[in-house]
Amino acid sequence: MAEGAWGAPGGRRRRRRGRAVTAEGGAVLRRLREARDELLSSGFWEESAGAVRAPPCSAGRPWHCVCYGLGRFGTCPAARHQLAFLLLLLDLLAVPPDRCSVFDPAFSELEVAALGELGLRLLPENEEGKHRVQEGPTLFYMVHCGKALYNNLLWRNWSPAALSDIVIIGNSFKGMEERVLSRILERDYSYIAKVLKGTEEVALPAHPRYTDTFNDTSVHWFPPHKLEQLSAEVWEFLEEPTYQECEDLEIIRKGDEGNGRSPMAAQS
Repeated sequence: MAEGAWGAPGGRRRRRRGRAVTAEGGAVLRRLREARDELLSSGFWEESAGAVRAPPCSAGRPWHCVCYGLGRFGTCPAARHQLAFLLLLLDLLAVPPDRCSVFDPAFSELEVAALGELGLRLLPENEEGKHRVQEGPTLFYMVHCGKALYNNLLWRNWSPAALSDIVIIGNSFKGMEERVLSRILERDYSYIAKVLKGTEEVALPAHPRYTDTFNDTSVHWFPPHKLEQLSAEVWEFLEEPTYQECEDLEIIRKGDEGNGRSPMAAQS
């Protein structure tokens, strides 16, 4: 709670409400710590850490992190475990919380406050996944996000130099290739389709406790030697995606955040 809320007009009722909100925020953080402990005790984090370490090292450069589509972690256990996993990732990669930016249009005020308590940064607006990498290697944590978010991210960073600095933890690109008709993938999500041959991917391990939480989730990275093998024509096409023919976009567009849905609803 901001300090102004404690001394604002409203007297005892306002102070009681402030204490109640503070208590609710403490409960959210407590449940988050419990989720972290579950990930550690179940063995899932230990098994997953090997996959996370698979991308090539960052050559001593500091990592940054961007998280999209986390969902309502204050009330949803799956989202809470995903956030706990992210915090463990930040520790593993030595990323200070203030170098991790998060966004989901579905966040409540209480969840925004909890993220602030954790030291994470809230992105000021809906980027629709169009985040340009500029400050070295960046982890994009996008579990169960819509395909357009991945496609937009690739478009914004469509060069071998930028893509080689990106690691994506999210829906399996191989799974998208298998489940989406090739003509649809190439028409609506052309950057995903074009980067498939330049991608390395390792799936997170299956675990009975987290079947719905991390299903179809993989670590993706883009080795320079693979990207260099793609044809020159692949890199010359830089048209921004519009999705005019896409029947189910699976993401919330900028300016449409008021409906309260989360872009993590899609399972690809």
